[in-house]
Amino acid sequence: MSALKYSEDHEWLRVDDDTTVTIGITDFAQKQLGDVVYVELPEIGQQVTKDEDIAVVESVKAASDIKAPVSGTVLEINSLLSDEPEKVNTDPTGKGWFLKLKLDNPAEIDQLMDEAAYLSSIQE
Repeated sequence: MSALKYSEDHEWLRVDDDTTVTIGITDFAQKQLGDVVYVELPEIGQQVTKDEDIAVVESVKAASDIKAPVSGTVLEINSLLSDEPEKVNTDPTGKGWFLKLKLDNPAEIDQLMDEAAYLSSIQE
């Protein structure tokens, strides 16, 4: 089983340590979007609230808002995506990550789905 947690909005979250998480979009989400051509990320230091729009992904099909699966402060963004947005398609849970957050409330992670629950939700 994966160590990732998932939101209903198709974001994934990986716990890096007690206070830091990495966030991106799922393989399912990137397939739905098609070829990603641009990613707009938040500013480092920006405070984000759970379910708030934190990024925008533009593809050949559409533009989609990416929501924060948890609340926190942006510690780091994946600057690789400004030059290589296609990493979201080729490696969505690896080099295609979006940002790292310092958690405000670690208990919010418990509200996210594990891999089995997420896979079940996208089968429906």
